[in-house]
Amino acid sequence: MRRIFVFLSFSLLLAASTSFAEEYFPSRFEWQTISPAQAGFNPEKLEQAKQLSISKTVVEPQDLNQVLLDNYTPKEPNYRVLGPTVPRKTPAGMVLKNGKVLTSWGDTQRVDMTFSVVKSYLSTLVAIALRDGLIKDVHDPVVNYVRDGKFDSGKNRAITWHHLMQQTSDWQGTLWDTPDWADRPVGKSLEEWQNRELYPAGTHFKYNDVRVNLLAYALLQVFREPLPQVLRREVMDKIGASNTWRWHGYHNSWIELDGQKMQSVSGGGHFGGGMFISAEDQARFGLLFLRHGKVGDKQVIPADWVEKITVPTEVRPDYGYMWWLNTNKRISKAPKTAYFATGFGGNYIYVDDTNDLVIVLRWIPEMADVINAFLDAQVVALK
Repeated sequence: MRRIFVFLSFSLLLAASTSFAEEYFPSRFEWQTISPAQAGFNPEKLEQAKQLSISKTVVEPQDLNQVLLDNYTPKEPNYRVLGPTVPRKTPAGMVLKNGKVLTSWGDTQRVDMTFSVVKSYLSTLVAIALRDGLIKDVHDPVVNYVRDGKFDSGKNRAITWHHLMQQTSDWQGTLWDTPDWADRPVGKSLEEWQNRELYPAGTHFKYNDVRVNLLAYALLQVFREPLPQVLRREVMDKIGASNTWRWHGYHNSWIELDGQKMQSVSGGGHFGGGMFISAEDQARFGLLFLRHGKVGDKQVIPADWVEKITVPTEVRPDYGYMWWLNTNKRISKAPKTAYFATGFGGNYIYVDDTNDLVIVLRWIPEMADVINAFLDAQVVALK
């Protein structure tokens, strides 16, 4: 009986400590650390993974305005940078285990462009709109909420919030002086681009920043206040993020709404702009999802949203609601349930509930190799 009592007591203590580890969320200005031994990691392999991260970092050329022009001008008609850019300069990254810093490198407080990682922030605002009753259902046609002509055509009227988040809307039109077909055009000539094949909503996946920017515009119409203000109030302040992050649009994406001039932000840095943010704030955002939307005893975003964002898109099974999924084992050593936000130049937030890990990488194009190295450094997966 005594052995049973001791065993049960130990089990309860272990469960309590594990629960505490799962619930831990750093307060503003505070990051607890955890040693490799406490986290179940091999110190030598962990250091090797860190050094691999640094060696894989690409920060040259630093002028991202010129990088964008060099990369997209040969591929896209009338390409131009419409939003601000900042130079990239140094390696930076973080690995969280049980919400605590296992290792980090570089200037984790430096504010950098994050490109398409911001798409995951954008879809999070749909969760806020659903929670607050501003959107009734993700399968509602967007034309029910935005009635200024952008969704009035017969083809566009069928587009839902679900389609916009899965990038299967195939919306046809022009936004901020850029036609939908001009972003990553398919074909070899202007005639082919302008007369592209049209698809019913939900039947064809196309990674397209014009349509992502359309989601941002539609949400601006729903919230009727700038999206950075909504994100700060409803998410970033609640996760203890710094005040250094900025979310930009384009010089031509200003509108007047309710008598006030507001900027519609961009859902990436393809044309410049987007989210400028530090590795530490990115880590907090990733941890929010690892905790299923909870900070301490406060539910910041609906608990079931994590389940919704990780439902595979039917026509693109490795993509959810603006998060990439590991269903195809792109990261070979990671579980299929892992998911990640990605951005041009090698910006990532990796979320792994199985291993209780959040990994933030800056300017590392070879993401899979680096994350595999960190997973390899685990002696045992502790939950």
